[in-house]
Amino acid sequence: MASKLGTSCAQRSFCFIAIFSVFAATLRAQTSGESDAYPFSSSVPLLSLCGQSAGGCLLSSAALGHDGSNSNDTSSSSSRQQDDWVHSWMRKVDEARASQPHFVSPVVTTHVMLVQQYRYDMSWQQDPTGGTLTSNYGASRGLEIIPTTRFEVGIFSPGYFVHQSKTPDGFGDLSWQVKFRAFSATEGKGDYFVGFFFGGSFPTGTPPNGLGHTVLTPTFAAAKGLGPWDIQTTIGANLPATGANVLGRMIVFNSAVDYRIKGKIWPMLEQNSTFWSGGTLDGKKEVFLTPGLVLGSFPLAERLHLSIGSGVQIAATQFHQYNHRWILSVRFPF
Repeated sequence: MASKLGTSCAQRSFCFIAIFSVFAATLRAQTSGESDAYPFSSSVPLLSLCGQSAGGCLLSSAALGHDGSNSNDTSSSSSRQQDDWVHSWMRKVDEARASQPHFVSPVVTTHVMLVQQYRYDMSWQQDPTGGTLTSNYGASRGLEIIPTTRFEVGIFSPGYFVHQSKTPDGFGDLSWQVKFRAFSATEGKGDYFVGFFFGGSFPTGTPPNGLGHTVLTPTFAAAKGLGPWDIQTTIGANLPATGANVLGRMIVFNSAVDYRIKGKIWPMLEQNSTFWSGGTLDGKKEVFLTPGLVLGSFPLAERLHLSIGSGVQIAATQFHQYNHRWILSVRFPF
């Protein structure tokens, strides 16, 4: 069984990282020539002094071929348009990042910032009996992008569950999230963030790996920095669109306290709480304490960075559906 788990982990991890590497290489090719005022800053290459406005220079350049004659090369025009679109998008990303604090993403708690990255998490947890493990490859993490300066959109592919028990292996549910930045200020100007998130999941997996019902999740998020310290907090509700008599409704409250060392080392402590109303777990509550550590981010190439985090969820209440959940998180901000 250990061999099966190791092979599955390696194959799936390699697949996801290979796919992302192709995406990153394409992005790097489209955004080559950018400079890094911020770790993720981008700028359009300066135009030569041609005595015209920037728009005039671009038009003149597009209209002339290498020999000075008019050129209607469709592929060249398409390439320039694509390059301009990518640069415009990256400028929005940089503007969003420059409008908020620069706190690291916790291990479990939803990052209380707008973030653009690809994230892949893996976890291994003790089942309630304590005798078997359940592994989750993907852990409902995925691609997060910033399309405008106030919004983030995340699409998270289903995680794949591997059980040591007799429970069948399989994929979980497809989930998503939209973040809205309401108020924020950078370090030295208030160092805070307030936002509203809305997400959910669709029943793409088969129970018990999936919930079997659509769930919607409105969330309020806030963060505050105090020198090298910061605290990030979210409080939300899991509201089943159907099956509430089975799943119940949940209040989910998470907080993370981080400490910044040299801008690259982030020890942290999180609390992750869930309270049930209705359903088979009516009146139950579950609390975990999660010590963790995040390293990074470290530059890989131009805009592409890497950070790695790890932590363990330890049950702090008598009732808990699992215990000692080890988490490994790999993030590629770009």
